[in-house]
Amino acid sequence: MKKIKYYYNTHTLRYEKLETPLRVRLLQLFGFIAASIVTGMIIFAIAFRYIDSPKEKLLRQQNEDLKQNYGVLEERLKQLTLQMDELANRDNEVYRSIFESKPIPDSARIREMEKRKEIQLLQAMGSTELIKNMTSQLNNLALRMAYQQKSFDEITQMVKNKEKFLASIPAIQPISNKNLTRIASGFGYRIDPIYKDRRAHLGMDFTAPHGTPIYATADGVVTDAGFNTGGFGNRVVINHGNSYETLYGHMYRIKARIGQRVKRGEVIGYVGNTGKSSGPHCHYEVHRYGNPVNPIYYFYNDLTPAQFDRLLKIAAASNQSMD
Repeated sequence: MKKIKYYYNTHTLRYEKLETPLRVRLLQLFGFIAASIVTGMIIFAIAFRYIDSPKEKLLRQQNEDLKQNYGVLEERLKQLTLQMDELANRDNEVYRSIFESKPIPDSARIREMEKRKEIQLLQAMGSTELIKNMTSQLNNLALRMAYQQKSFDEITQMVKNKEKFLASIPAIQPISNKNLTRIASGFGYRIDPIYKDRRAHLGMDFTAPHGTPIYATADGVVTDAGFNTGGFGNRVVINHGNSYETLYGHMYRIKARIGQRVKRGEVIGYVGNTGKSSGPHCHYEVHRYGNPVNPIYYFYNDLTPAQFDRLLKIAAASNQSMD
């Protein structure tokens, strides 16, 4: 029940009902509402200044996690960059120097891969400074790694080509000669066994029992396999490519055939005494660019430094050749 207020009117000397005008009541209501709004805003400001909402707490935690993860990623990027620098250094200073190939500048690695646009998709991740910075570093590292992979693919091909090239260079003795006792005559001017005068001996003579296996000294293709009327008797000639060719003479029996591809160490015939020969032996020649060279420098797969020194002294003796 609404309370009714009275006041004492001194003019009429009696109590009269107190009635508040509508205008005053409206002003009071407006003042109350205004005060409530101001008070609410103050409370709201204080609350949101010092007290986080659940959503703000979640966002704040996510932000902290992002900062922490960014620090971890940044450290990892530094490590990867150092590893990338080491790989690039090995590529330039070690691997490519082995194959006598021109080093690749790091700027070329980046310029070459900038033509590819796939990595740019990372830039759609966001627009904050952290994301932009991380994206830029990832782009740079990804470009360098991609180009480094391309470089290593080229080096792998160089290795294969180098292996093939090395396999085609004469590198062993044509017969088994572990004790170095089978060198009968070396390269150079020697006494001819038939004519007894000094003549150019363009190969090395290896003495061995009749039927001893003769080995191809490098990979190649047989270009001649048969009897030769020029004095070598049964001979085999192998073209190794890369300007190398070898000749094996005075065989008892030929095993290789023309057009056959042979590997280093494969038996191509057997020691004999055919042609212009004074006893069972293998006459062995190495040709480079069509010119005979001293075969003694092409036994590096067979000999230790001490054995090579001993072989040089044996081959240098001015004795009589066997053909």
